[in-house]
Amino acid sequence: MYVTAHSVLGASASPRDPSHSLRMKVEGTDRRASPVFVVPDMIWTPDGPDLVIQGDNADVLPRLPDGAFRLVYLDPPFNTGRTQRRQGIRTVRSDTGSRIGFQGQRYETIRQTLFAYDDAFEDYWAFLEPRLEEAWRLLAGDGTLYLHLDYREVHYAKVLLDALFGRDCFLNEIIWAYDYGARSKRKWPSKHDTILVYVKDPKTYYFNSEEVDREPYMAPGLVTPEKAARGKLPTDVWWHTIVSPTGREKTGYATQKPEGILRRIIQASSAPGDWVLDFFAGSGTTGAVARQLDRRFVLVDANPDAIGVMRRRFSGEDGIAYIDTDE
Repeated sequence: MYVTAHSVLGASASPRDPSHSLRMKVEGTDRRASPVFVVPDMIWTPDGPDLVIQGDNADVLPRLPDGAFRLVYLDPPFNTGRTQRRQGIRTVRSDTGSRIGFQGQRYETIRQTLFAYDDAFEDYWAFLEPRLEEAWRLLAGDGTLYLHLDYREVHYAKVLLDALFGRDCFLNEIIWAYDYGARSKRKWPSKHDTILVYVKDPKTYYFNSEEVDREPYMAPGLVTPEKAARGKLPTDVWWHTIVSPTGREKTGYATQKPEGILRRIIQASSAPGDWVLDFFAGSGTTGAVARQLDRRFVLVDANPDAIGVMRRRFSGEDGIAYIDTDE
């Protein structure tokens, strides 16, 4: 069903921008899919469905209430100066295919949809700073922000977040290390991202290490058999492969992050039933993992390709509302 602000509030009411109303489609019929009416100054309620919102996050975020989210994960554009592209392929059997595989079977390769977005900003921090200010406002008192960047901008982000949150609210610098892709021969190859972790209140923040999936010990013979069987907690350096181009997780969206990275973050810094926000949602990995772990989510992205990927990724799942702020 579709619900508009005008239909709920009556003809005398108007949204903040009177030139258009919001439209929401609620998928499914379970408890999460109970109708949530879109009103001028609020597009989320804590007892409503999970949300996927298409629109500029600068316009969407002011319409979310203070302190609503225990966890905010952000994977903004990295300001690489180029257009990010990802085109998937799939291989199918074909009598006329040009590729020959096992036992002489012929195959053809089919190119799938090309996904792209612009990752170049003349003034990157004029773009990102007000959005980080909104992230601080939206965090609960015991909430945590994870900001995922790479070497191009992360140092500037650290200075900005120290000023915004306070240096005593800095919790961790997580290094996600991977070993994939081209290797430069003129410098050390760049094979890691950095995730800055800040808390709203250093005295009350939520962190549950017992819920985090453990890793094998590198030298299990140096610990007791009991410890070796249980594994160890991850440190602040995470070795994890990227999303495989042919794996189960692949959506075809450029810069998709692996579920394993988000799983650690969500397990540690939220509890079942908590709300998680990602307003650079991309392929929707935050929402996918949040659902697996019984968390609630709000995902925001302005790119129609991203929204299309999320619709396919969540196809058949109950209790997700889709909002297009441009309709």
